[in-house]
Amino acid sequence: MPAGPDRPPAPSPAAVAPDRRALLRAATGCAAAALAAPALTACGSAEGVAADGTVTVELWHGQTDTSKKAIEALVAEFNRTHPKIHVDTGGGATSDVMLQKVTAALASGSYPDIAYVFGSDIASIARSPRVVDLTSALRAGPVPWTDYWPSLRDAVTVNGKVRAAPSLVDSMAVVCNKTLFRRAGLPLPQPGWTWAEFTDTARRLTDASKGVFGTGWPGVGDEDTTWRLWPMVWDLGGDVIGPGGKSIGFADQGRRALETIAALVAGKSVYIDPKPGSAQMYQVFLSGRMGMVMGGPWTLADIITAKVDYAVVPLPSFSGRPVTISGPDTWTVFDNGPARSKAAVTFVEWLIAPPQDVRWDMGAGSLPLSSDSAGLPAWADHSAKTVGLPVFTKALESARVRPVHPAYPQISQAFGEAVVAVLLGRSSPAAAMRRCAEKADAALLIPR
Repeated sequence: MPAGPDRPPAPSPAAVAPDRRALLRAATGCAAAALAAPALTACGSAEGVAADGTVTVELWHGQTDTSKKAIEALVAEFNRTHPKIHVDTGGGATSDVMLQKVTAALASGSYPDIAYVFGSDIASIARSPRVVDLTSALRAGPVPWTDYWPSLRDAVTVNGKVRAAPSLVDSMAVVCNKTLFRRAGLPLPQPGWTWAEFTDTARRLTDASKGVFGTGWPGVGDEDTTWRLWPMVWDLGGDVIGPGGKSIGFADQGRRALETIAALVAGKSVYIDPKPGSAQMYQVFLSGRMGMVMGGPWTLADIITAKVDYAVVPLPSFSGRPVTISGPDTWTVFDNGPARSKAAVTFVEWLIAPPQDVRWDMGAGSLPLSSDSAGLPAWADHSAKTVGLPVFTKALESARVRPVHPAYPQISQAFGEAVVAVLLGRSSPAAAMRRCAEKADAALLIPR
C-alpha cells in the first residue's frame, strides 16, 4: 500500500501477516462436560521423559503459512539452546478448530502440553482441571506482569487466576484509502474524531456511479460483526455484562451503537459483507472501492501488497477519548505430569520474552505483548518502516477486551443478530436491541 513517496517497501515473505479474520469469532459450542470433568486416562508423568532426562513437550501451535514458519523457527532455536527440552510441533490442528480438537483430546485423556487457544475460548477451556495455573509463573516471570498491556492481562485472567500465557495481541483502528479521500476532497480524519464524523465521512466518500463505498461492515452476525461495536458500548459507559452478572450492561448503549449502524445504512454508504470472515469486505477495500475499513495490524501486509495508498487513524468515539478493542490469543498449558508441565512453562516463558516476542510479532502480523517488547530496537525499526503500525501499537494503551465469561458467545450471537437486523433494514435499533437483551439476559441466567 504505497503511501506516496514515503511508502514502505513490500514486506519480506517472513513479515507477511496471516489471515487473522478467522481469529475474531466467538467461542463455538463445546463439550462443556468434557472440559469440566477430569480426563479419563491422563498421561503418566514419566511419559515424554527420556532415559537421559530430556523432556519432550507437545505443542499444537495452530498456525499456517508465514506464521507457521515463524513459530517453527523459534521452536528450532529453543530446542538448540535447551538440550534437555525438546518441543515437538508435529501434531495439533489449525487455530480455527483448536477448541474442538482440544476438547476432544481432554475427553480422551491424550492432550498436548501447550495449545494455541483463542482468548474468547479461555473461559470454557479453563474449566478443565488439566489446565495449568500460570499465576505464579507469569506474575513472577522475567517480564514484570504490569508491563503487559492491561487488555492482555485481562484476557488471560479467569476468576483472579492467570490461566494461560499471552501469545498474540492486536487492536482495531480505521484504515483510509488516501486516493479516495483526495478524490472526494476530504481531509484525513484526526485522532479524537467522532462516530458522527465517521458516518458523515462515509457518506461523502460514497460514489455509487463508480461502485465506491464509504465503509463496510460484516453482515452475517458472527463475532467479526459484533466486536466492532464494543468500543462504542464502552465509550458510552456500558459494559458487556452488567453489575452482578445477571443481565447485560449495554441495553441503552447498544441501542445507540446500533443507531450508528442505521445512520450508515440510511446514507447508503456501507458495504454489507454477506459471507463469514469478512474476506469480501476487505477485498473491496483492497480493490480501491472502499474509503475506510476497520481492521487490525494483520490487514497491513495485504494492503501493502495491493499497493493501496493508505493511512491508519484511531477509531472514532462519542466522547473524543481514545478507545478500541483488542483480541488477544493465548498459549494454554495442560498438565501431563510435573516434568512436562515444568518444561512447557519454561518454553512458554522463553517464547513470550521480548527478544522472541518481537520476532514472533513480525512474523505473525501482530503487536508486541508488552511495553518491554515495544521498546526494543528491532520493533522500533520494523514499526518505522510500516505505515500505520505505530497507531495500532499506541491503541493498546486504551484497548479493552471482551469478558472472559462462558456466556459471552451467546451474548455476542444475540448482539450480532441485532446488528444484521439493522444492517438489512429489518428492524429499528430499539427493537433489535430489545430482542438482543432478552436472549442475552436469558443466557446469563443459565447455571455454569
